[in-house]
Amino acid sequence: MTNVNPLAPSAYGKVAVMFGGKSAEREVSLLSGNAVLKSLLSLGIDAHRFDPAEQAITELLKQQFSRVVIMLHGRGGEDGTMQGALQLLGIPYTGSGVLGSALCMDKIKSKQIWQTLGLPTAQYEIAVKSSFDAGSCEAIMARLGNEVMVKPAQEGSSIGMTKVNSAQQLATAIQDAFKYDEHVLIEQFIQGSEFTVSLLNGQALPSIRMSTPRVFYDYTAKYQADSTQYFCPSGLSAEQEQELGTLSIKAFSALSGSGWGRIDFMQDKGGNFYLLEANTVPGMTEKSLVPMAAKQAGMRFSDLSLAVLQTSMERG
Repeated sequence: MTNVNPLAPSAYGKVAVMFGGKSAEREVSLLSGNAVLKSLLSLGIDAHRFDPAEQAITELLKQQFSRVVIMLHGRGGEDGTMQGALQLLGIPYTGSGVLGSALCMDKIKSKQIWQTLGLPTAQYEIAVKSSFDAGSCEAIMARLGNEVMVKPAQEGSSIGMTKVNSAQQLATAIQDAFKYDEHVLIEQFIQGSEFTVSLLNGQALPSIRMSTPRVFYDYTAKYQADSTQYFCPSGLSAEQEQELGTLSIKAFSALSGSGWGRIDFMQDKGGNFYLLEANTVPGMTEKSLVPMAAKQAGMRFSDLSLAVLQTSMERG
């Protein structure tokens, strides 16, 4: 279990829980932020809602906030831009810094770094909107095994993602993904089980295995469907659990991630793990994956919310 060193509620000062924003993940951010805000208030912390879509961030100074809990998902909150703005304002904030946030948000940059360091990740290709040639799709499919995932480089919650198994489908999926990003990741599809590992202050929490009857673990499977199943404990052996935890810590550190986050994996039929992506501001609703893993480790949701808040103290 990850311990939380208790401080008096007043030690945190006036806390802004920042959520909402203008990204495609606004609705999920609202759920996460409200859950964390309610939790911090229950602990006696002077916490307040702050939606950057409704007021300028300079209001943080005018309203004399001491620190910010970032619960913004996606662009404008998870990609380093808000982190940089808060650093310029001199206000401590939770989670990863500018570099770590930017690298973890970019699926292509993440994979390039992992690949350079010899960490396991699926084969991939990159499509750039300004130079994409639909005529290359047949060759791409052949190189990647004729079954691929198409992902906008900098979207979360599976937004804009498509699984395809033909050159024609690939061309259409890439054009759809270009609506969200000028750079698109085309990734070899790994047939097997999907896992996620939550990280808190340099420690790996128990892994979770996800199962869905849908084509893949998409937005609907994550937030809307009742058919998605979650297994925590995940069913891995003690050795595999240790392997996955160690790999998660290495992968997060390689991208300069810090404080807290989550790493997603696929495991193929041979038992090999492949890194999918990193998240620096994962979902924090009562039913989200990080709280689920924390509960398995013996942490209440309020403990977890407090632990996230305390990552801001490192920048104090």
